[in-house]
Amino acid sequence: MGRRIAEGIDWGMSVFSASEDTVILPPLVEPAGELTHEEALRYSRHLIIPEFGMVAQRRLKNARVLVIGAGGLGSPVLLYLAAAGVGSLGIVDDDVVELSNLQRQVIHGVGNIGGTKAESARQSLSEVNPLVEVQLFPERLTAGNALEIFAGYDLVVDGTDNFATRYLVNDAAAIRGIPYVWGSILRFDGQVSVFWEKHGPGYRDLYPEAPPPGSVPSCAEGGVLGVLCAQIGSVMANEVIKLITGIGRTLLGRVLVFDALDMSWREVRVRRDPRALPTTELVDYDAFCGLLAADGTAEPVSTVTVDELAVLLGQRAAGGTNFSLLDVREPGEYDVVRIEGAELVPKDRILGGEYSPAADRPVYVHCKAGSRSVDVVRYLAQHGYERVYSVEGGIVEWVHRIEPHKPVY
Repeated sequence: MGRRIAEGIDWGMSVFSASEDTVILPPLVEPAGELTHEEALRYSRHLIIPEFGMVAQRRLKNARVLVIGAGGLGSPVLLYLAAAGVGSLGIVDDDVVELSNLQRQVIHGVGNIGGTKAESARQSLSEVNPLVEVQLFPERLTAGNALEIFAGYDLVVDGTDNFATRYLVNDAAAIRGIPYVWGSILRFDGQVSVFWEKHGPGYRDLYPEAPPPGSVPSCAEGGVLGVLCAQIGSVMANEVIKLITGIGRTLLGRVLVFDALDMSWREVRVRRDPRALPTTELVDYDAFCGLLAADGTAEPVSTVTVDELAVLLGQRAAGGTNFSLLDVREPGEYDVVRIEGAELVPKDRILGGEYSPAADRPVYVHCKAGSRSVDVVRYLAQHGYERVYSVEGGIVEWVHRIEPHKPVY
């Protein structure tokens, strides 16, 4: 994703010429009844747009939109859809608000830290527009609950940052027959599109296969420019409004790619695979994305706790033992906070074969929260290292338990 990481946007993508017919979509939602005096005043700047007007606003009032994630992308999407007058918004998010979220997740504030993102978002939306009905799903979206949660909604918006959830949202939306507005951000780059199996390509046509586990970092691992969330999120909200009201030309069949450093947009066309069969059931998305071993379980690795690592570091300082401690994060993360005595070796250098730790001593590996270190430990174990361990919880857990005076991100 992004210019430096997401040239993989071309994986399996079917490109076609601009001369092909554009799908003209009818309005997704029927108009509600007449607007009240308060509503007419609130939405007056919509009503005086000749191409929009009263009927489009009544369609928004009658719409039900489900947003997956109240984070960086979900924040502007929810705020702008509420302000625009979408009648009912559903929010799926099981996370809590942390201080590091506030750099980009503008729907939350300092007073919401420690509370659930879903409830925090509801509070903000009630201040923006108390006329909007908000339904909360403070739970993780899974193959077991997705179809039930999607029922009754006209479309779904996905602002999450992992591939397993994106495939799940795509498939559940396809089964329900509703469109899926997708956005993705990382560092300085973003992508937006609309998927709708009923009328055009889906997410699986863009990415027929999930990238190898750990090959694309999440925002928590790779970082993201906070304002990028607003730039991409506002485009996502715009697509929702166009789908509901039937105005304009949607991004169905097109992926909009944004580079915030160059301030440039480019468009990639994508079409439905003519050999693809309709989606009829949900699958195990962790297994599909390669997050599970062949037997369907998480492939185990040897681990140590941060408490055990602290003891080991003390013993090494006293000359009682010797081992390598590798920090497989990126230099920017290392500059924020580090464990003294750890050697910075970004994960890609190890997995790319550029660096090999000494094989005559145990190797302990840590990252931010444990996912990258597990990937490295698995790789080293496959290449003959017998005494290699992942530090559970990474530096987040280290700061929490061992050095709470240090910052965490």
